[in-house]
Amino acid sequence: MADVVRWGTPRARAVLAATILGSGMAMLDSTVVNVALPSIGAELGADVAGLQWVLDGYLLSLASLILVAGSLGDRYGRRRVFVLGVVWFGAASLLCGLAPNTGLLVAARVLQGVGGALLTPGSLAIIQSAFVRDDRARAIGAWSGLSGVATAVGPLVGGLLVQAWSWRLAFLVNLPVAVACGWLARRCVPESRDPSATGRPDVAGSVLGALGLAGITGALVEAPARGADALVVASGAAGVAGLTAFVLLQRRAKNPLVPPPLFRNTTFALANGLTFLVYAALGGVLVLMVLHLQVSLGYPPTAAGLASLPITLTMLALSARSGRLAQRIGPRTQLVVGPLLVAAGMLLLRRAEPGVGYLDGVLPGVLVFGLGLATVVAPVTATVLAAAPDRYAGVASGVNNAVARTGSLVAVAVLPAVAGLTGSAYSDPVALTQGWRTALLVCASAAAVGGLLALGTDNDVLRPAGPGRDCHSCGVDAPPSRTRT
Repeated sequence: MADVVRWGTPRARAVLAATILGSGMAMLDSTVVNVALPSIGAELGADVAGLQWVLDGYLLSLASLILVAGSLGDRYGRRRVFVLGVVWFGAASLLCGLAPNTGLLVAARVLQGVGGALLTPGSLAIIQSAFVRDDRARAIGAWSGLSGVATAVGPLVGGLLVQAWSWRLAFLVNLPVAVACGWLARRCVPESRDPSATGRPDVAGSVLGALGLAGITGALVEAPARGADALVVASGAAGVAGLTAFVLLQRRAKNPLVPPPLFRNTTFALANGLTFLVYAALGGVLVLMVLHLQVSLGYPPTAAGLASLPITLTMLALSARSGRLAQRIGPRTQLVVGPLLVAAGMLLLRRAEPGVGYLDGVLPGVLVFGLGLATVVAPVTATVLAAAPDRYAGVASGVNNAVARTGSLVAVAVLPAVAGLTGSAYSDPVALTQGWRTALLVCASAAAVGGLLALGTDNDVLRPAGPGRDCHSCGVDAPPSRTRT
């Protein structure tokens, strides 16, 4: 029990700092590149598909490998795998910053996603295993809020870096952060693992999942420009076959990446469904917003980043409180209301058109958008983890992170085509404005459906176990989660 961490202690602050720096670095890099896309496209001569691959190359390897990474942490030590991921991420960031062309940049982004996959589930699993039960929701709230801020502040940081020198700084800035994070983790984070995890990780399942996502993503990205040619059809068919084989393997494997019993819990399944839809909507809007502000409204890169600052401030101020509120009253209300507020904010952002000022065209939407994210992010993360036994902390975290990244991956792959943005259309203000309005309708609908899913979640999932309450297993110290019937 010497390594148990309690809220408010110096050790707790150090553990939170290390995990927030690590996950925040990965989250930041998934959005900081957005504002640099016009500069990348101009310098490297990339079309829409090339820019999609700059984003999706990272998301693809992150989403594909995050499950096996969580399993590796459970088996070999969560801190050990986390530190490995931090070092890998920093090295790949250096390669991104030095890339001379689009192809090598995409390859470096894929490698960067591998590092992100190693460190992201470990950060949340470390909190879940290190903090005492009564402090976990509060710690997760702080982690969610500050890590989420990294996602929202990405466009601002990207804008400042692009204007200061080059889009390459958006990657090179990760190097000092990785050094600080690795030092803190080695010095202050307690090691933890699942003592019941035996055997080898499900490498075959990881490969099938990666191939499945890669095939489907390739088909979605390339289809608008290439049509239904042999490569697109083959890629899509291989993707469907890979994901089908992945599901079948998980049902039969001795040590699956995704233990099927996890999804028999209704709350776990619905909370992950909500995560997929909200993060798809979030990823789609953040990608197009900075393009729209720069190309259609004429904002310079820094101003385009500053436009989303209210999202950052709202999440910073309210996310930790949102986590505590969910623990006190149950998460269901916030899981329903939060996505609906996100959807409302997106609809308000349809007013951001050429000729409209920031105060009346952009600010109302980003304020409501930020309030919705602050309402839902911490409670949905805590709900997913509380609905799983503690021994599956790394796996549950990996599943939730994989679901979130897959949502963003699908949005980036699909949304430009749905919005009518192909080829070099992203550089045409008229086409981009029309595509922006269409994309917002699609993303708002996805977020609203996510909120409706939350109506079926267990509102008692975050409450401490007591006499007569159901629990996962008599031998597991985990929050109760009753499957609704």
